[in-house]
Amino acid sequence: MSHKENIDAILTSIEQTIVGKRDISELSLTALLAGGHVLLEDVPGVGKTVMVKSLAAAIGADFKRIQFTPDLLPSDVLGVSIYNPKQMEFEFRPGPIVGNIILADEINRTSPKTQSALLEGMEEASITIDGKTLQLPKPFFVMATQNPIEYEGTYPLPEAQMDRFLFKLKMGYPTRNEEIEVLSRSESQLPPELTAPAITLEDLRELQVVVTTIIVDATVKSYIVDCANATRDHASVYLGVSPRGSLGLMKACQAFALIKGRNYVTPDDVQYLLPYVFSHRIILHPDAEYSGHTIENVLVDVLEKVRVPVLRTNSV
Repeated sequence: MSHKENIDAILTSIEQTIVGKRDISELSLTALLAGGHVLLEDVPGVGKTVMVKSLAAAIGADFKRIQFTPDLLPSDVLGVSIYNPKQMEFEFRPGPIVGNIILADEINRTSPKTQSALLEGMEEASITIDGKTLQLPKPFFVMATQNPIEYEGTYPLPEAQMDRFLFKLKMGYPTRNEEIEVLSRSESQLPPELTAPAITLEDLRELQVVVTTIIVDATVKSYIVDCANATRDHASVYLGVSPRGSLGLMKACQAFALIKGRNYVTPDDVQYLLPYVFSHRIILHPDAEYSGHTIENVLVDVLEKVRVPVLRTNSV
């Protein structure tokens, strides 16, 4: 199959389980192809876990779930070395982080120390145990969930952790007709893990390589950087988007262009993906928050004020 056919097969497979939410499916696949990770923030019961399982099933990936709780330890995530008396040596028993698709469920319910156990894996695709570095399987993709309405007994994610997520997404409630369809499908639908993969992991790895070949014109790169700078210079912003955010936006645009069947990035791609990449990387001044300003307002200002480039015809 062609690259576009493989991508469409993944999305079609996800839609066998997830009703509607095509935009979330595309964005989740965009992050996976770009080598990034996703933070899903929404109320319980809207399908966050099913979305992750469906994505893993569609590509035939090794799926692992980590249920974050207040008493979870870093070793519960990374793994532990256990002494084998027969071999008279320590054997490493890998933790649930060693997999392709990792669901970090309710990540804000555990301590910052345990949250940070994910940092190295998310950034370097490796973990260090007892001074030894272990490479994680490829692809390696973390989709973390958190409940935005329960604050008691939770630990807000530190900025260093938030910056590791490429996207911050919200699924939202289904429409009335979509919810009726959910009820109808539940009568006979197989769970995601029992559905046949749409593509192989090798196909997925090939798509990730193709993403790096998608053309990003110099004017589009300048547009991305100008938008990032505009967040840093905004009067309401205390901490603007980091260079990691600019790089993440460019990679996301490359992956999104591939999903849309193009071999080049357009300014429209930047405008569409920018809120998902930038929103969780911005901190407002306290007085701006008290005055009713929001991060969404800031991003609207940025997109309105930064000049949109016109692509040269030879760039595509």
